[in-house]
Amino acid sequence: MNAMAIHPEIAKVLATLPAPDGSPLDPRAMRAGEAAQVPPLAERLPLYSVDDATAVTSSGEVPVRIYTPMEADSYGLLVYFHGGAFFLGSLDTHDYVARALAKETGHKVISVGYRLAPEAVFPAGLDDCYGVVRWAAGKGGNLKWDGKNLAVAGDSSGGNFVAAVAAKALDDGFKQITHQVLFYPSLDLDFDVERYPSLRENAEGYGLETAGLKPFNSFYLENGADPADPRVSPVKREDLAGLPAALVITAEHDPLRDEGELYGRRLAEAGVETKVTRYPGANHGFVQHFSWIPELYRAFEETGEFLNARTGQ
Repeated sequence: MNAMAIHPEIAKVLATLPAPDGSPLDPRAMRAGEAAQVPPLAERLPLYSVDDATAVTSSGEVPVRIYTPMEADSYGLLVYFHGGAFFLGSLDTHDYVARALAKETGHKVISVGYRLAPEAVFPAGLDDCYGVVRWAAGKGGNLKWDGKNLAVAGDSSGGNFVAAVAAKALDDGFKQITHQVLFYPSLDLDFDVERYPSLRENAEGYGLETAGLKPFNSFYLENGADPADPRVSPVKREDLAGLPAALVITAEHDPLRDEGELYGRRLAEAGVETKVTRYPGANHGFVQHFSWIPELYRAFEETGEFLNARTGQ
């Protein structure tokens, strides 16, 4: 595939970012910084309704936000797990992503406010995500599920949870998940730079940097998550047969590009209906930060086409 320079609009933003200085990461301060950037409600994509609720699950009560794109008698469901290296992100920081997914897929979207590291020990966040999927399938909260599509979707570490939830459901004999959608997923948490060329090719200068992967993920890995465990590094799962149909979207200038594409190849080799799309000129996080660029907003439209071309039974 011919290389394309980083998109000029992304390059403008990257040029304003301070260089990493190696100082310790402060989750509380970083979360506050993220929260301060959340746009006011009046500036967000309008939908038929957006409602906060609580999912009562096997792992406890989990806050969720339910996005209804239009009035209808029934809906396909999409359960969304936000990114943030397992210690950042919230229902608010990724509100735009959930709204765009609802608009472009026509599905009712349930965004999951799962517990974060380091306060929550593994597998708390994963259990929350899985529990909400089971809650949604049980028509919790009168979601008006049509009984067909039940998709899971997530970006970055949320994509990790997508793969791990799909695998856990399969192992539990829960066969109602019909689709998995992974946006530039983080799937191999031992960060072996010899395994994936993209960890070297995109090591610096594109926002997420290879040297930052270990410290950013340390809050998760130092609280019970073992990178050798397929629940933590889903690409390490030996048998991928029987998993739901998959759409894997990667970014050309992303250190994590190659592990996402490897997961897609392995799914296809295992007989899973799989589509892998690499977005040229894009970097990690583009769905959250740069989807106002029309050719990158396409990721939401592609998700809608994927879900609506193949409805579950």
